Amino acid sequence: MATQQVICAGFGGQGVMSMGQLLTYAGMLEGKNVSWLPSYGPEMRGGTANCSVIVSDSPVGSPIVTDATAAIVMNLPSLLKFEKDLVKDGILLINSSLIDKKASRNDIRAYYVPANEIANEIGNSKVANMVMLGAFIELTKTVEVDSVIAALKKVFGPSKEHLIPMNQEALERGAAAVRA
Repeated sequence: MATQQVICAGFGGQGVMSMGQLLTYAGMLEGKNVSWLPSYGPEMRGGTANCSVIVSDSPVGSPIVTDATAAIVMNLPSLLKFEKDLVKDGILLINSSLIDKKASRNDIRAYYVPANEIANEIGNSKVANMVMLGAFIELTKTVEVDSVIAALKKVFGPSKEHLIPMNQEALERGAAAVRA
């Protein structure tokens, strides 16, 4: 892995910030250079939210993602806004539960993951972000799934440890959704 420049985007409340934080934290646990830069629309819940994540073997010069190697989009406004920021051969992960539009570029690799359906099958709509993160990790191998679980344990703390298995299943189901 050289450097992954990732944009995670969606409505406020879809867990895009925590998805980015977990990816960043997992990279940190693996001794990689990381940065996480949040960006909120004017309204929190329901408004657009996105974060830029950089995970690299080399020092990170700026936290601003200029040439995204991947974009994880949870809603249509995010697809419309960030698809153009992907580099050629970049990875576009589309939450096909909420976005019925296909990628407009043919020089990128687009994957359609029904994240909300999978999350509902697991039994909690809030893990849709973890489904998408699992798909991203499967495709890029940026970090190990075990590192994300370790990061979750740190972030959740002992009081929410009972949520780990469900999140682990969401990561696995997301990976399975993009496995060829």
